[in-house]
Amino acid sequence: MAQKELQIFYKGERLQHVYQQDLICYDKIIVELKALSVLTGEHTAQVLNYLKATDMEVALLVNFGSHPKATIQRLVL
Repeated sequence: MAQKELQIFYKGERLQHVYQQDLICYDKIIVELKALSVLTGEHTAQVLNYLKATDMEVALLVNFGSHPKATIQRLVL
């Protein structure tokens, strides 16, 4: 399913910001797509924050910009 808006809660309070992920697979895996020459720790931290905010446990960070083939990083909480 693509572009589903998710409400984010912090300490029981709903935040005004709405998270709109790239993809969610099987209602439990976040897929974040990038097209960058290099992924940094900030990109990994962003996806980990999405996992924490949504109470999901698994994410895939997919980068199409660095090699002839896409690189995939699996992140688990």
